[in-house]
Amino acid sequence: MQHSLQPRDLRKIDTKYINQLSAILVRKEAILVNLLHIRALIKADLVVLFDSVGSTDSYNQSIFVYDLQEKLRMGFAAAGGLPFEFRALEAIFISVISTLQAEMEVMVNLVSKLLTDLEESIDREKLKLLLQYSKKLSKFEQKTLMIRNAIVDVLDQDEDLAAMYLTEKAKNKPRAMDQHEEIELLLESYLKQTEEIANTVATLSANMRSTEEIANIILDANRNALLLFELKLTMGTLGVGTGAMIASLFGMNLKNFLEDDVNAFAVISGLACGLSATVFVYCLRKMNTLKKLDKI
Repeated sequence: MQHSLQPRDLRKIDTKYINQLSAILVRKEAILVNLLHIRALIKADLVVLFDSVGSTDSYNQSIFVYDLQEKLRMGFAAAGGLPFEFRALEAIFISVISTLQAEMEVMVNLVSKLLTDLEESIDREKLKLLLQYSKKLSKFEQKTLMIRNAIVDVLDQDEDLAAMYLTEKAKNKPRAMDQHEEIELLLESYLKQTEEIANTVATLSANMRSTEEIANIILDANRNALLLFELKLTMGTLGVGTGAMIASLFGMNLKNFLEDDVNAFAVISGLACGLSATVFVYCLRKMNTLKKLDKI
């Protein structure tokens, strides 16, 4: 093939596959890169971009293409001794890290404001936003970790690091497996920046989980208070119903030999009220006993 690649290698930069894992593949004559909005094939004197125009990240793509052109126009000395392929890689990493940084700052501002608002009051809309931000932050964290893992995978392979010197291989001067200091320093630099973003997102996620747990505790306490109020209301209704039963018995059209007693009304009324109060107090004490047992 023209670029000494297998069909399976091209799957990593195939635009038909949207949700692919981030990857940096080192091959004999090329480096394949799939990071965020950038899918590229890098050779010793050539960079092929895919989806560089008209994609959903067209703004980031435009900035990336401009920066890439500037870096590739630089001479070997002006670029600090970096060969063509490393300048292309650096332009890619700059674009990827800048995109992650910008997205992270937006998420941090939105989530921090929401967490501050939740400290003042909790309502349905804020909890709904908390759920939405939590999902978005989780996706962003996963995306960041995939980029970090792609860099780590390359750094763990001395053979791949040495094979990334495409310009020297084109001149029939391949590097030894232990001679890859320049590319290792380059990758470690952007790995550190990626890990800083990942750590910031992880801290923000932990704060969101803590706030969510506190909100759930507060909601549970409010729910328990409502249930307790409903239980007391039920006990009061039971007490009143017990007293009302006596009144209903004497309300029957039957002779009970108390019709002519002048004290019967006061005695029966007092008995009904006393019975209602007794039932309510008994239920209340039982409830308090159960609450004490629940705390043990």
